Amino acid sequence: MSVAGLRTAVRETVSGLPRAFWWLWLSTLVNRLGGFVATFMALYLTLERGYSASYAGLVVALHGLGGVVSSLGAGVMTDRLGRRPTMLIAQLSMAVSVAVLGFMEHPVAIAVVALFVGMASNASRPAVQAMMADIVPPKDRVRAFSLNYWAINLGFAVSAAGAGFIAEYSYLAGFLVEAVMVLACAVVVFLKVPESRPAQAPVKRVGGKRAKDEVRLTTVLRDGRFMGVVGLSFLVALIFQQGYVGLPVAMGADGLSSSDFGTAIAVNGVLIVALQIPVTRFIQHRDPRRLLIISSLVAGYGFGLTAFAGSVAVYALTVCVWTLAEIVNAPTQTGLVVQLSPAQGRGRYQGVYTMSWSVAALVAPLMSGFVIDRYGAAWLWGACAVIGTVAGLGYWLLMRDLPREEVLGEEPVIEPAPVPAQARPDQAEPDPAATMERAADPGPVRTTP
Repeated sequence: MSVAGLRTAVRETVSGLPRAFWWLWLSTLVNRLGGFVATFMALYLTLERGYSASYAGLVVALHGLGGVVSSLGAGVMTDRLGRRPTMLIAQLSMAVSVAVLGFMEHPVAIAVVALFVGMASNASRPAVQAMMADIVPPKDRVRAFSLNYWAINLGFAVSAAGAGFIAEYSYLAGFLVEAVMVLACAVVVFLKVPESRPAQAPVKRVGGKRAKDEVRLTTVLRDGRFMGVVGLSFLVALIFQQGYVGLPVAMGADGLSSSDFGTAIAVNGVLIVALQIPVTRFIQHRDPRRLLIISSLVAGYGFGLTAFAGSVAVYALTVCVWTLAEIVNAPTQTGLVVQLSPAQGRGRYQGVYTMSWSVAALVAPLMSGFVIDRYGAAWLWGACAVIGTVAGLGYWLLMRDLPREEVLGEEPVIEPAPVPAQARPDQAEPDPAATMERAADPGPVRTTP
């Protein structure tokens, strides 16, 4: 592609999105620039503190458990309290807990604080995803999610390499730097990101009592198709989590340092930064069924190749393979999930969807610690290949039954209802996906995060 063609591609990718989206994008970038704990926790515990891989897996699993606990609660908060307040509470809590974790020395204290860090770090995700769905028109959502994912990895590419060298000097400095960056993220949200929660319907009262919400967590859990998406998301997340829990431990066992791991894993962020925009243009109008199947297989076998790695260069090469799967899978799956979410319940749906990644963050370190300690890293990478195969088969079975308009995102043109003068612009247009669902199914609301 020529320079002029590249400029055109970039301009078409970033143009037309709301101003509020870009402030949210900036807050995401600032937050990820400070990423340290999730990336270096395993190395910190095994190399700096001298604990076993099993203990490191346990602590990282508690970090994941915190995310599981907060996912559902944060989803409800997002719908009831608002997107912006939920993000601010989560970010302030994260800054405090990360700073405290850096000073903990007793193994029990480390484990307990890691649990709270996991809760705080995951609590803002349902709010961020719901806000993006609120402020970005349906036709631009895959593009918006790709750009946000690009910001996450732009920050990660910078922070992973930088944090690796910080860790060589002082792990405590890494914890404190992350706390400061999360505070900066909260400042951006407080000053520039407006609330986007759709106007709530008037409260209905039956017999003098307040009626229950139309969309509840039980509504989400009863949706078999959506829970199938959540289950498959868990399997894919279980694979990708090994890049942050299994991979650093395996590299340490091969005699490689924390800076070596930082160099290898930074390839992930660099490739996403370089390829996310052109790949997004390539996949935006392609069949998500094939994209999800192929990306699951490539992720599994990309990690499977790690069994043959022994040097930084080969480890980095395997990172390249599974990163390609990540670039395709993340925006494709997120776009499908958001398309199926009703506007009034987006927080709850995003909370349940986020929970699949949180549960994976809980299970992955336990899985990697146990397998590496008992059988060796090669068995872990073989298991990833098997899980990727199962996920690909699952997507094939689930997606073949989805209506074409849901799979390909072909949304009908719907005339918006008259908008009251006091309504905000981001509330003027109804959600076509939710409207289409209600027209097709007059029964209980069908949901997905």
